[in-house]
Amino acid sequence: MTAAILLNGDPYSGEIKCDRAYCCDGAYMWAAGKVKIDENLGDFDSLAFTPEPPPEKIYPAEKNFTDGEIALYKAVADGADEIIFYGGTGGRSDHFLGNLHLLYAAHMRGAKCSLESDTELIFPASGKIFLGKFAGRTLSVLPFGGELHILESAGLKYSYPDRISYGECRGISNICLSADAYLEVAGLALVIINKGEV
Repeated sequence: MTAAILLNGDPYSGEIKCDRAYCCDGAYMWAAGKVKIDENLGDFDSLAFTPEPPPEKIYPAEKNFTDGEIALYKAVADGADEIIFYGGTGGRSDHFLGNLHLLYAAHMRGAKCSLESDTELIFPASGKIFLGKFAGRTLSVLPFGGELHILESAGLKYSYPDRISYGECRGISNICLSADAYLEVAGLALVIINKGEV
């Protein structure tokens, strides 16, 4: 099952394809009418009305989890094996960084996951990462949760060092050159694809 988690950041203007859509609070303002919302979740402190479909539960505004976390746990419990976050960029920096942590949490729970905006595609990956479909795009690779070892790469403009430690920015701004491009890593990488042409 592919789940879409709709967050209250910059609205996403592209098409959203999913088996089930979870809408977090104020994301309803940009997502309603764009995609069929199966479940509205959160504390609804960003809306002055009750969304459709009505939420099964309204969480207190002062709680230990963000609305995005609640949606993630719900999607995993419902059997999602792929989770795509939309509306997770823009706005407050702390929320954006928190949304990157949601990617990590989804990955650690065994789900294929990504965060998509109008300008970027962000996803965690390990092992052999095939990048050919991003030929002609700028990409960055950062260690995600610990040290990243680069085992092999091909089809990229710049070669990577053998190791990128947490706190280093040596994986920023590479260019994918060919349809055969790939990167093989040990550890977890955060891959950021710029959707614009180089």
